[in-house]
Order: sequence, then C-alpha cells, then structure tokens
Amino acid sequence: MLIVTGATGHLGSLIVNRLLERVPADRIGVSVRDVSKAADLTERGVRVRAGDFTEPDSLKHAFEGAERVLVVSAAIRGGGALTANSAAIDAAREAGAQRILYTSHQAASPVSLFPPQQVHAATEEHLKRQGVPYTALRNGFYASALGYYIGAALETGTLAVPQDGPVSWTAHEDVAEAAAFALAEDGALEGVTPPLTAPHALDFADVADVLSRITGRTVTRVVMDDDEWTSAAVAGGMPRSAAEFSLTMFAASRNGEFNATDPTLEATIGHPAKTVHEVLETVLRSR
Repeated sequence: MLIVTGATGHLGSLIVNRLLERVPADRIGVSVRDVSKAADLTERGVRVRAGDFTEPDSLKHAFEGAERVLVVSAAIRGGGALTANSAAIDAAREAGAQRILYTSHQAASPVSLFPPQQVHAATEEHLKRQGVPYTALRNGFYASALGYYIGAALETGTLAVPQDGPVSWTAHEDVAEAAAFALAEDGALEGVTPPLTAPHALDFADVADVLSRITGRTVTRVVMDDDEWTSAAVAGGMPRSAAEFSLTMFAASRNGEFNATDPTLEATIGHPAKTVHEVLETVLRSR
C-alpha cells in the first residue's frame, strides 16, 4: 500500500488526487489527524486512518501494510518539526516500508538563515540513516507564499518589503504531481533529488512587474529596512514572532539560498511548470 501523510493539507491533498490518477484507490492509504475531514477520500475508496506525528503510536495503525510511505513535512515551527518528521520516518521503517519519501526543500541546509531549511536538512540526515531506500523531494519555494505579501500592494500600488533575492517560486500543483510520480513509480527520483523548481527565479521587483501586468496598474517595488518592515507588519496586525520569522526568509533569499532552478521538475511531470504569473492570477481570483 502507498501511504500519504497529511492528506487533508494543501500539498497532501493534491498529492493524493494525482496518485489516484496513477493507481487504484485500494492501493492508497492516508494518515490524517482528523478522519472526518477525509470523508471524500473514503468515498473514493482510499483507506483513511488517523495518525499524528506527535503521537507516534498512532502511526503504527496508520502505516500498517505500507509498501511506500510519503512523509509530508510537519508544519510546526522550531525543534518540534524535526521530532515529528523523525517520528513519522521511524514509524514508516518499523511498518516495513520498502521506500520512504519526504517532502524537503531545495534550500535544505544546516546553516540556512531560514530555520525551516535547517529542519529539512536534519530530517534528510535522519532519513539517510534508516537503511531503507529513500527519496528526499527537494521542492522549490512554494509560490502561494507570495499571497502573504501582495495584499497591500494591490491597494496602494506599492510592494514594500525588505531587501530580497531571487527565489525559485514553484506551484504546489507541480511538486504534488512529481511526488505522486515518485511514490507510484519504481526507482523514480531516488535519493536526494535535484531542486524541483519552476525554470525561473524571481525577486520581488519581478513580482511587482508581474502584478502590474495582471492588474493593469503600476505596482512599484520599494525596499524597506528590516526593522522598519517588522514594525510596520506588527502594527498591521501580524504577530511579532511571525514577522521575525518572515524576515528570516528575506535574509536567506538575499543570501542566495533560493536562487536555484533545475529542469528535473518539468522533465518529471512532462509539461511546463506553472509560472508566477499563473499562480498569482489564481491567488487574485480567490480574493
């Protein structure tokens, strides 16, 4: 059985939908914290079981009969994410999985200025030590994150954020398709993958240009001092901890951590990756 964790989340649900296009539903199992939110998958014939990374014993039942397990990285800040990811990987190994896959990031590094990349790097090391064939899917930076920063720009015509650098903004839909392929196909994307990214890296000046083309009004990119931006974000209602966390993303991007692109994603999915223009059009339609 092919097991996907976090199957009611944004990425996990997309992966399961793509997987259903490749294999019969009775070959797919999902691990979710709240089974009531996966009723649609049950109706489609997918095995749905409760599993929580923070309660490792629950994963024994969720992963029962696993041939391969795809661990969608835990959305927890701090050291808890590494503990949770490691628990899921351990449970997959104990369930007898013949391959363990993990959704990592193209900038995974123990010295990254963006803390989640340190977690991904440590999780990859834990995965490698299990003695089980594995795949670390080094996904590009999720383009949907741009939605957090463009709201004011749509109202004022000014995209005012800290100094940044090029980022390989990549759509969830594309990396989900690659993950489903890697889970379903024998020998696909073994080991640590190349960066699974769209073909272009854009900075926020480029994003402002894209917004201008989509909206038909000029959007100007303005560089803000880090402290000034943090204060403005907090004044606008963002918790200080969230603002300071976001600032680490800008610091990492201007350090060049996300300025990597590679053709592997498009070669794997067999069609062009979504562009930032396409992703932002979708974001704006949903507002």
